[in-house]
Amino acid sequence: MKNKIISLFFILAAMALSVRETNSVAADDPNLAVDTRVADLIGRMTVEEKARQLDMYFGCEELLDKTKDVTVDHHTHAKPDAVFDPQFAEKTVGNFGVGSIHDLYPSAKLYNTVQAWVIKSSRLGIPALFIEEGLHGYMGEQQTVFPQSVNLATTWNPELAKKTGAAIAAEARAVGVDMILAPVLDVARDPRWGRVEEDFGEDPFLSGQLGLAYVRGMQGDSLATDHNIIAEPKHFAAHGSPESGLNMAPVHAGEREIRSVMLKSFEPAVREGNAMGVMAAYHDIDGVPCTGNPWLMNKILRDEWGFKGFVLSDLGAIRRLYDTHHVVASPADAARLALNSGVDMQFYDFDHATFQNAIIDGIKNGQVSETTLDAAVSRILRVKFLLGLFDHPFVDENLDKTVRRSQEHLDLSLEVARQSMCLLKNQNNLLPLKKDLKRVAVIGPNAELVRVGDYAETTVETSEYGMLSQIKKMVSPQTEILFADGEKIDDAVALAKKADVVILGLGENSKISGEGHDRSELDLPGNQEALLEAVVKTGVPVILVLQNGRALTIPWAAAHVPAILEAWYPGEFGGRAIAETLFGGNNPAGRLPVSFPKSVGQLPVFYNHFPSKNNNYIDGNDSPQFVFGFGLSYTTFKYDHLTVTPPTAGSGDDIIVSFDLTNTGDRDGDEVAQLYVHQTTASVATPIEALKAFSRVHLKSGEKKSITLHVKQSDLAVWGATQEWKVEPGEFTVTVGGSSSGGTSAKFILK
Repeated sequence: MKNKIISLFFILAAMALSVRETNSVAADDPNLAVDTRVADLIGRMTVEEKARQLDMYFGCEELLDKTKDVTVDHHTHAKPDAVFDPQFAEKTVGNFGVGSIHDLYPSAKLYNTVQAWVIKSSRLGIPALFIEEGLHGYMGEQQTVFPQSVNLATTWNPELAKKTGAAIAAEARAVGVDMILAPVLDVARDPRWGRVEEDFGEDPFLSGQLGLAYVRGMQGDSLATDHNIIAEPKHFAAHGSPESGLNMAPVHAGEREIRSVMLKSFEPAVREGNAMGVMAAYHDIDGVPCTGNPWLMNKILRDEWGFKGFVLSDLGAIRRLYDTHHVVASPADAARLALNSGVDMQFYDFDHATFQNAIIDGIKNGQVSETTLDAAVSRILRVKFLLGLFDHPFVDENLDKTVRRSQEHLDLSLEVARQSMCLLKNQNNLLPLKKDLKRVAVIGPNAELVRVGDYAETTVETSEYGMLSQIKKMVSPQTEILFADGEKIDDAVALAKKADVVILGLGENSKISGEGHDRSELDLPGNQEALLEAVVKTGVPVILVLQNGRALTIPWAAAHVPAILEAWYPGEFGGRAIAETLFGGNNPAGRLPVSFPKSVGQLPVFYNHFPSKNNNYIDGNDSPQFVFGFGLSYTTFKYDHLTVTPPTAGSGDDIIVSFDLTNTGDRDGDEVAQLYVHQTTASVATPIEALKAFSRVHLKSGEKKSITLHVKQSDLAVWGATQEWKVEPGEFTVTVGGSSSGGTSAKFILK
């Protein structure tokens, strides 16, 4: 078998080499600079070949013959033994080359075969870019499923984000995938929106730091490896604050809010992380669609941030210029507007003839300049060169066997789940539970199956690693576990009355949370609220475990349930992390990346609002149920001896904040130390507080550590009335603590 694989490599290499030798020029010289090779290749391409590089092909639909039963999962995933038919592909693709391929999810063998055909059939031997989904786990079959992005945000641990990005990249690249459509860096300010689970929360600084780490993990130090890929931050930009919480709805925000909040989550990934991909969003901002917005794609992204990668439209985003936003009169005009606005590649919005002819005709008619076209094609070719696709286009077909679902990756998935457990209430220290209880009732629609969330391989949503099975493994052999799914409330109540304690698994699933699953109400869905109240009224102690993708309105539970654990969508080993937390094997240290409202009527309820939001409703106050950054532990922590250096800072001086952090309880645990800043007076209104630094710290019982956090002076800049960034002199208040509410404060002055 090994000899056959080696032989295949020689055949594939010979096929590619035969094309390259025929066209032996600067583009084929690996010793030359990438930009030199790109320029040489561009100079020899026809307009038709250039237009083809800006187009995406639907892998399973256009490269595989579906009549031969080679695809699965609604024709988006190739079967492991799928056979490539070059004659079929020749009819659908032709020989002008391929920009990118999506929705194939190939095996390593299939990837090698398809890539070899693409190179051989292209006049200039240009390889294709393979792009797939992999937000919290590469979405091919039998890959590691990590906890959802909201879980990663709840860890407040950039190092875990980096490791997760690296693991996803390794599993994807092992089968030839070059680019993953992640991370999602929208600042999620409206929990009605179904995609909150995909984001890193409501704060731009937290999102930016986690996104930066994730991108660095995916891309590594070099893309030309067998384990790094292109990361693609999305959805650019401001997609997380849609009107009415509806996906793809308009965003109403001025330039100051866009720059100060919605772009700040993306900026580190581009400026510091050198992200090589960005996805342009569907919606419009103040009436201007993102895919037709050169201010976003060129002025901000390229001119100000120095972005060197390429911009891909979201699926349907270019088409919506024509059929939804109505800013152009035809599909061809939509394609040309997007290209002229800085979008480099379509996500098969239009059929290939329509899209490519729009560009070709645009060049002929002067609607698109050759300079614009060449710039877009150059950006795509550049990433292909950086990935090493021109020099080493094939993958080792044995690599996938050692990388996919490696023990290291499985352990990492569990560790992210553990660190994301967020304890919201623990009245009278009900938790952790003792393992030798006589009877434990496990009840509810989310009690048996683990929930992994949207954009994940859902075949892992089984009972094997669900909360119920893991609780059974956690308790003593003498403990009796009682189970009811809660559909029949009377039966659940009767079961609860027999138990010493009830663990109630409620929340959401991918049918009501995720892309396109926006909600007008945020209560527990279906009969869950009635089930909760009925079980609590039995008088048996209840622990509510939530698996959900967004902040929910749970005022009754917050008032009447003694213990609440927020688990979000904790990945394939989430049930184990939950059980360990409930029974003391894991001390919860997750901190909320979003605020929990008491009612939908309060929205928006994000923590970093302006001072003018200072009135209450006639039927209640405007404070959230649970604040941003909140989370309890089985131990306690003390902050003291806060100092700010220098107390009076000059221009350009970073602010150094030091304090002592002590574990004052009887258990080891992690604390997330959070640093917030407020500017007393500025030329424009500024938030009452804004996160500027944080650190997750492990402390043994009784241990004290001296913590130092740095605040960059540039992070204190405001987009002033003069429409420019400026660090304004004056007084600032620094507050450190375990959430966005309360803490220990000190002041400093900027001259």
